[in-house]
Amino acid sequence: MSTWFAPCGYLSISFMLTIHLSGCKPPLFADWFLAFVSRRWPIHQLDVKNAFLNGDLSETVYMHQPPGFVDSRYPHHVCLLQRSLYGLKQAPRAWFQRFAGYATRAGFSPSRCDSSLFIYTQGSQVAYLLIYVDDIILTASSSVLLRQIIDSLHKEFDMTDLGALNYFLGISVVRHSTGLFLSQKKYALQLLERAHMVNCNPSRTPVDTDSKLGPDGVPVQDPTLYRSLAGGLQYLTFTRPDLSYAVQQICLYMHDPREPHFAALKRIMRYVQGTLDLGLHLYASATTSLVGYTDADWAGCPSTRRSTSGYCVFLGDNLLSWSAKRQHTISRSSAEAEYRGVANVVAETAWIRNLLRELHSPLLTATLVYCDNVSAVYMSANPVQHQRTKHIEIDIHFVRDMVKAGHVRILHVPSRFQYADIFTKGLLSALFEDFRSSLSVRPPPAQTARAY
Repeated sequence: MSTWFAPCGYLSISFMLTIHLSGCKPPLFADWFLAFVSRRWPIHQLDVKNAFLNGDLSETVYMHQPPGFVDSRYPHHVCLLQRSLYGLKQAPRAWFQRFAGYATRAGFSPSRCDSSLFIYTQGSQVAYLLIYVDDIILTASSSVLLRQIIDSLHKEFDMTDLGALNYFLGISVVRHSTGLFLSQKKYALQLLERAHMVNCNPSRTPVDTDSKLGPDGVPVQDPTLYRSLAGGLQYLTFTRPDLSYAVQQICLYMHDPREPHFAALKRIMRYVQGTLDLGLHLYASATTSLVGYTDADWAGCPSTRRSTSGYCVFLGDNLLSWSAKRQHTISRSSAEAEYRGVANVVAETAWIRNLLRELHSPLLTATLVYCDNVSAVYMSANPVQHQRTKHIEIDIHFVRDMVKAGHVRILHVPSRFQYADIFTKGLLSALFEDFRSSLSVRPPPAQTARAY
């Protein structure tokens, strides 16, 4: 584990085996779940014990002798670490390099699209492995191959086979007759308890349709609580895309929260309290078309006049990716704001197409991107470069090249069927609930079974 060295300059390292994962973003495993939901492959979850202790250090790192293990003959000597410890900045990288090296020797290939994904192919045998710190999700085309890989992992690392996947990083996974149901009900209840709002009156929508949040108002008494709850709601959007816009709005003011912002946060919590049973459905479907919807709320921010753009991407009937984000620069027209949104969703769909190609499920048809702004649709196909669009030339050429290559088609959709509206503005309750259902955010099925 370590070698004794004479006293010299060293880096003092805390020996406490602690790691703080709050704020870390887990992999969006829905992105690759869909490649085999319809195939009904077995899905297992594994947990590596003391994962960071497996990493080999390539850097020179010294540490004090830990309390209780001081050598009486050399009390002033320090340790030269050969293996990583929890608390080292190098520990996560060292552990991942150790695991990636093993996975490569075992026949897995690292994904170019997602560094946490490893793909195994041997003839007709296929397996996918996704790792997040010390948690592993493993699926294979046959139970025999799955067991062989698990046995190989046990020989290399000390780990626990948790059996069929049912709870991963706070996300409940339930297999039913038509697919998978992903829910964070338990996590949502914990958020409500932290906010002391378990028994609050529910709200039908997470945000109103009238006003936009601005920087004005009296500062909140406990900004730490505000930031904690806002961060928790961000994690809840992993299975609740209907919360994305409302959460994006309150997160804009985490640096200086005011009372109107806290009131908006409480409304989101009241909406969560009334929709605890909702979750994201992934259905077994033979349809493999990739479809995106994009929208922008031009100059919607009252203080900066920057636009909010949002998109959602479907693979068949399944929601695969979504976003609600304020644009980095000011748009001089609604067409410009909409076109920036088109460029964002085209980039996302290009990444998904590459990922599906790595998963041996390439798409043979062009991605359809729906936008409700006619000018933005025309700009994607019109080869003429106008003076007023020179400042967004990169986005224009990127989208046009994708259209010319046949990978993307930009089409117009009426606002009534523009599902991306739910990511850019507050909607009336009837329309909001309609769009929410279209995003496959619904109650659990009547009869469910555990994932296998």
